[in-house]
Amino acid sequence: MHPPGADTVLLRHGDVNTKSNTVKRYMEGLLVENLEALLADRSIPGEVERRWNRPLIHTAEDAISDATAAASDAFGVVSASPALTVSTEKERILEALVETARACYDGGAFAVDARRSDKSLPYGSEELARDGGTAIWEAVDDEFDPEVDLDDPDITFGVEVREDLAFIYLEKVPGPGGLPLGAQEPVIVLVSGGIDSPVAAYEMMTRGSPVIPAYVDLGAYGGIDHEARAMETVRKLSQYAPNFDMQVYKVPGGETVDLLVSEMEQGRMLSLRRFFYRAAETLAERVNANGIVTGEAMGQKSSQTVRNLGVTSRAARLPIHRPLLTLDKQDIVAKAREIDTYTDSTINAGCNRVAPDRVETNARLEPLLEAEPDDLLERAEAAARNAELVEP
Repeated sequence: MHPPGADTVLLRHGDVNTKSNTVKRYMEGLLVENLEALLADRSIPGEVERRWNRPLIHTAEDAISDATAAASDAFGVVSASPALTVSTEKERILEALVETARACYDGGAFAVDARRSDKSLPYGSEELARDGGTAIWEAVDDEFDPEVDLDDPDITFGVEVREDLAFIYLEKVPGPGGLPLGAQEPVIVLVSGGIDSPVAAYEMMTRGSPVIPAYVDLGAYGGIDHEARAMETVRKLSQYAPNFDMQVYKVPGGETVDLLVSEMEQGRMLSLRRFFYRAAETLAERVNANGIVTGEAMGQKSSQTVRNLGVTSRAARLPIHRPLLTLDKQDIVAKAREIDTYTDSTINAGCNRVAPDRVETNARLEPLLEAEPDDLLERAEAAARNAELVEP
């Protein structure tokens, strides 16, 4: 819901505000670039204005909802409000509140949340909120009995007064928060097409890291459906970052999986993960990435016990980031639904056939090394060097 004549999307960022002025200026520049890319990718008319603390998107009223939705997908944005822009004169602000109330307020309790950043103006925030509330009450009093509830209103009239403009709005659409994409270094993300890895990738993107997807082809144990769902989840993620390359490195792993299945029973899944990690690390060196990302969560699977994670992690020297480490499955599923990767991730692909009947939950490194093929990590390095770049 937005005021009649809404022409601007008012944006708020959070963690960016904690940075030094130099870093903040740099990150706000990244945010503007990312916003422009989102608008262009979705064919939404709009001009992004870079303002200190409050970037703005100027657009037409018939595009305001789409522009707000795009802005709320931008990493670093805490919330976005479709707003009407008016002058800072109090009378004009009150007139805009009256117009908005008559168009959008039809019952229930209301509140006015007024904020003023320019202390030189001849009115304060409390005065503006009080006079605004009176104006709204009088505007609708002939239609119904209005109520005021400052703690739990049904509708809140927001007023934000900056140095030269004032903004009237009715909602704050939540964004992902975090940092603008590109504010941190790129990382390799191991995507399987399951529920967890796309969510892990998204979480890293929220903290500003561009992700370079790597998919390990499991050969006969993966197949077309397994690869297709991985690619589709990457396509969904790429919609949040249209100005970043989201091509996928496809790592050949079928021969190694066949070998592990034929030669190993206990510990097979751990050795397979070690293969994944070393391949990801080799690929990271190839593309100048600075870490490895997985969708692992502590205790979610037998291979993800604390001891097993410690054993498998030794296959790589680069840090292995696990943004989902302490999350419950239901929270991961909820996030997958929110970012629209859940449906594609739940296609049955049959890759669970790799798992042995007897699982290892308390592995030791030395016995695992004795059981796995001697050249496992060399195989992983060679596979990464032979990885082909494919469009998701």
